Amino acid sequence: MEPLGIVFTEIGHDHLRGTMPVDGRTRQPYGLLHGGASVLLAETLGSSAGGLCVPEGKGVVGIEINANHVRGVREGLVTGTARPLHIGSSTQVWDIRIEDEAGRLVCVSRLTLAVVGRR
Repeated sequence: MEPLGIVFTEIGHDHLRGTMPVDGRTRQPYGLLHGGASVLLAETLGSSAGGLCVPEGKGVVGIEINANHVRGVREGLVTGTARPLHIGSSTQVWDIRIEDEAGRLVCVSRLTLAVVGRR
């Protein structure tokens, strides 16, 4: 998280929110927010939120993620919000929406996590 400037900003009863700067670390060669950086933010938020929803002795690992990139961003901060769609004993599904500073949708992602025992 630290190398890309990701910061958790809010933990709510049904969400986890964080920001990431759009700068030289997160832009692709054409000057836009890199899609991979958006996916990294989405998986960081969803996996972290998922880990907060399992009992002691359990953890989560990502087993599938998809993302639709709907708006380009060249600068500023993007904010991602992870919300659960399904919290089960063996899997979780998370919806992560990433928005620009004006609140416009940049990326929507869905993350599936497996709930596993910790070693």
